[in-house]
Amino acid sequence: MDFWDFFWLMVYSFFFVAYLMVLFQVVADLFRDKELSGWWKALWIIFLIFLPVITALVYLIARGRGMGQRQIEMATAARRDTESYIRDVATTSPADQIASAKALLDTGTITPAEFEVLKSKALV
Repeated sequence: MDFWDFFWLMVYSFFFVAYLMVLFQVVADLFRDKELSGWWKALWIIFLIFLPVITALVYLIARGRGMGQRQIEMATAARRDTESYIRDVATTSPADQIASAKALLDTGTITPAEFEVLKSKALV
């Protein structure tokens, strides 16, 4: 294998991986879209199976803007949920943390050793 064979192998590999990323993004966006009916989703999937490259390009052209908006909405919701969780954990008092750990111990969800670890973390 000479240099140019290796070079073209890398170029083809790059485009194949890029194509797979686009294909997976399109399929994920299809199932993420709440406005599209199930029949339209099935039709898009059928076309993706039989004419994958053309269908992916048509999808990106026809629905690319909405695809980006749905991605932004999903990232914003994930960030909001994460910040809410962090805020809830940060505002929980050590007494509340120990009480919830005790409730887990009483129901048998955690062992006494795990309870002691949680209690020591709450008191730090």
